[in-house]
Amino acid sequence: MGDRRRVVITGVGLLTPVGNDTGSAWQALQDGVSGGGTITHFDADESYPTRIACEVRDFDPTDVLDPKEVRRYDRFAQFALVAADEAMRHAGLDGPPPDVEAGRFGVIIGSGIGGISTFEEQCKILLDRGPKRVSPFFVPMFIPDIAPGLISIRYGAKGANYTTVSACASSAHAIGEASRAIERGDIDACIAGGTEATITGLTMAGFAAMKAMSTRNDDPQGASRPFDATRDGFVMGEGAGCLVLETAERAEARGAEILAEVAGYGLTADAYHITAPAPDGEGAQAAMRMALADAGIDPSEVDYVNAHGTSTPHNDRSETAAIKAVLGDRAREIVVGSTKSMTGHLLGAAGAVEGIISALVCRHGRIPPTINLNHPDPECDLDYAADGVREREVRVALSNSFGFGGHNVSLAFRRWE
Repeated sequence: MGDRRRVVITGVGLLTPVGNDTGSAWQALQDGVSGGGTITHFDADESYPTRIACEVRDFDPTDVLDPKEVRRYDRFAQFALVAADEAMRHAGLDGPPPDVEAGRFGVIIGSGIGGISTFEEQCKILLDRGPKRVSPFFVPMFIPDIAPGLISIRYGAKGANYTTVSACASSAHAIGEASRAIERGDIDACIAGGTEATITGLTMAGFAAMKAMSTRNDDPQGASRPFDATRDGFVMGEGAGCLVLETAERAEARGAEILAEVAGYGLTADAYHITAPAPDGEGAQAAMRMALADAGIDPSEVDYVNAHGTSTPHNDRSETAAIKAVLGDRAREIVVGSTKSMTGHLLGAAGAVEGIISALVCRHGRIPPTINLNHPDPECDLDYAADGVREREVRVALSNSFGFGGHNVSLAFRRWE
């Protein structure tokens, strides 16, 4: 650990298919509520092999954004701003923390795809009505980096500002990079997280063509079933998660509530295949080991793993093998859970949402269940809390995120004492 600055979480914001704020989402996760349903965002007729998703419902951004902003921001950017608003309010801030200069307050937000609904809409306008009818707002609405840009404008954050794009590892990278920037003194505080809004015709058709998604259309709430022997693919989700990160010294000095510490960050590449994980989760193993070493944590100290747990045949087997390889006997003593069984897979926002969940588990000692695990897979033989919420002390939690392209990220969270 040396003399590097410790990084802590002082605010969180969640917008998910099971709740539009942190309190409601956290309660729903403990209660084992599924966010699955039939798609309502577009007409997903029978030509679509997958017609189900985990949508954010009853979303009204006008509590945070004015009507003009709503019209000019893609749904993914609206999600980011709403989650950032909750995180900042939770942290007791409306701009840079006290004694932090604007140039040392950053925003790093991950997104795997960006404004895809805007892209689809404007492509149709181009083809149907010609280039002169394409909106002048098309580019700033579509580009993934507009989310941190808009957040920085709102809160006067003039420090490090960018988007991490690494598929389903995007927002885990964002949290890791933000914590590193604070540790080494580049910035003193940061809004970090991820956002995604990809339940659109083109995206659903593309993932369906890859045969990556579940086709359990008659059972949308039971379709996401990580580690279950009958799993047949992931269920698309949407939403956002944002965290306010600060140095522990500054957070304590201003009397902020500290949720947990971002203690370690591991990042690797499989260098194996564009979509399939490496055998035995080799890259995932390396990322978890790196995160633990970075935090100075022994594998025997880990109490919970929020698994990537996508409900795809290959991921769940390889991740289970990786966890057993890294944690050894400890793997059978802890809970390895997948909250994607309830939220679906939020792609570029998944790492941030699941990082927040991991921090809340450390804070409250309550581990959400993995629902829909009714037919255990012999190759997925750990304790996934299939029987409901677990109450136990959690000192250290790992949160895993893996993305197409072979990207692997593991974040280690430590309970704040």
